[in-house]
Order: sequence, then structure tokens, then C-alpha cells
Amino acid sequence: MKTALTGSIAYDYLMSFPGHFQEHILADKLESISLSFLVDRMVKRRGGIGPNIGYSMALLGGDPVLFSTVGQDFEEYRTWLEGKGVDTRGVQVIEDDFTASFFATTDRDNCQIASFYPGAMSHAAQVKLAAWDGEPLDLVVVSPTDPAAMNDYIVEAQELNLPYVYDPSQQTVRLSGEELRRGVEGAYALFVNEYEFYLIEKHTGLSIDKIKDLVEILVITQGERGSMIYAKGEEYSIPGVRPENILDPTGVGDAYRGGFLTGLGYELDLVLCGQIGALAASYCLETDGPQSHSYSPGEFVDRFRQNFDDQGKLDILLK
Repeated sequence: MKTALTGSIAYDYLMSFPGHFQEHILADKLESISLSFLVDRMVKRRGGIGPNIGYSMALLGGDPVLFSTVGQDFEEYRTWLEGKGVDTRGVQVIEDDFTASFFATTDRDNCQIASFYPGAMSHAAQVKLAAWDGEPLDLVVVSPTDPAAMNDYIVEAQELNLPYVYDPSQQTVRLSGEELRRGVEGAYALFVNEYEFYLIEKHTGLSIDKIKDLVEILVITQGERGSMIYAKGEEYSIPGVRPENILDPTGVGDAYRGGFLTGLGYELDLVLCGQIGALAASYCLETDGPQSHSYSPGEFVDRFRQNFDDQGKLDILLK
């Protein structure tokens, strides 16, 4: 299943400050605050919603293609993604800008000061699904990127008669109630976490029962408690997979989506899709960064069978 991923592409610059921010912030001098922190560690991570989902899909033999805009600094990232099996032919380079970047400094209390530079992501609406001249697309995933682009992809998917997964996640707070409602009303599936779902209910006025009527599939992730899947009047509770260790939660939800969508592409039942997503999320949680986990399909299936019973259906991943 050729899956178009429209989410952001970004670099994450993560720094560690060996002290405590609160010791250097003077409450009575906030109007003239001027601070600089000498950090003792910095890592640069490949990130962004689209590539994070696509990376886990590719590990499992999925067929993701990215649709987004990037800057002049993307070539190394492109080589990495293509080497992992992620199609980047839908990515447009904005030569006079940089790829979106997230800069975060974390202190010893896990307090964080961060900045996000959208850069080339601001031009995401320039990338059109209709301009794609590759293999036919089967599914569109509308994930966080420039809000105008997200709205455009919803319209385009409908005009092209392509089913789309609506995944507003981090942009739920940025989109208006009307925009969120429009996204939900035309969607094949809705993916959100619990808090985002409550926000959607509040801002759209749509109840969970109404949303279940509007979409074919509703997936609500619940952190360590797993996820809930609602479809065709049925509901399924999918437990999380206990990680061997916890290093970094960044990108865990994206890994879940990558696993779930791969299962969907193989036409597996929704319970199996959710279970594949749960294990993919656990793999991500065990590593430092959203694209640091790695496994072969065989390794994945072996571990899956230590947690769930697929009745042999995951043999399809081994072909």
C-alpha cells in the first residue's frame, strides 16, 4: 500500500545543561532577562512526523513516500531515508532556507527551554499530491506540518478520491475548531492521544459517539496503558508492550502509527495492527531518538510472538 506521509521533516538539536535553570532566573528581573547556558552535551537527531512514521513503516516492509518541504541542508537526511527504504521523491527542496529545526536545552531537573524554527516547512503547501507522477497512492496521512498545508491535503485527498488518516497531534492546539471538524468529518481514520481527543471534542463539539460514526477507524493512544481502537461498532483494547528499558519517548507515537499503518497495508485485522503498533512503539522507547531503533522483520515477529498470538498471520512480514 503506497502511503503518502505529509507530516513535517525536521532536525532536532538536543542539549544538556548540567545545572538548574531555576537558579539563574530572577523572578523580579524578568522584564530584563538575558541568559546564556553553557551546555555539556549536544546531539543532532533526524526527526519530523513524516520521516518518523515512514522509518518504522520501512523497517517492516511498508511502502511510505514523503510529501513535504525541506531546506538546503537535507541531502544527508535524504540519503539516510532512501537507504532505509523511505521514498523521498515527493519532497521539495527550498534552496534559500533550512530544514525545520527544533532546539531544546534540558537541565538536571528535566526542565526544558526550547525553540522551533519552521524554516522550509512554512512552504509545505507548495507540495501537491496531484503533482505526484509515481505509482498510484493508496492512502494519505495528514500529520502535523504547516497548518495551511494540512488543510490543503484534506481537500486534495477528497478531490483525488484518496482515503486519508487524520493525525493532527501537535497541531491540535493550533487548528481552529472548524478546521479540526472538517478534518475529522472527511477522514477514513483518526489517530490521536487521549488529551488531543479531549481537545477535539471540546473545540469541535463532536462527541466520541459522533466521531465513531464519522470515521471508519478511531485510534486513541494511551501511553503505557496501550491504545483503544474503535471501528464498525466494535472496540478493542490493545495493551502496551513492556519495554526492556526506557531511554527516550520522542517519536513513540509516530512509531506506533508506522507499525499500525504497515499492518493495515498488509490487510491485517485491526487488533493485529494495534499490536504491531504497540511493539513498534516499545522499540522506539528503548532507544535515544525517533529513528534510532532497528530490527529485521524476523526479529520483530519473534518478539511479537513473545507478547501476542498472531496465529501465524505475521508470516506475511517475512516474505
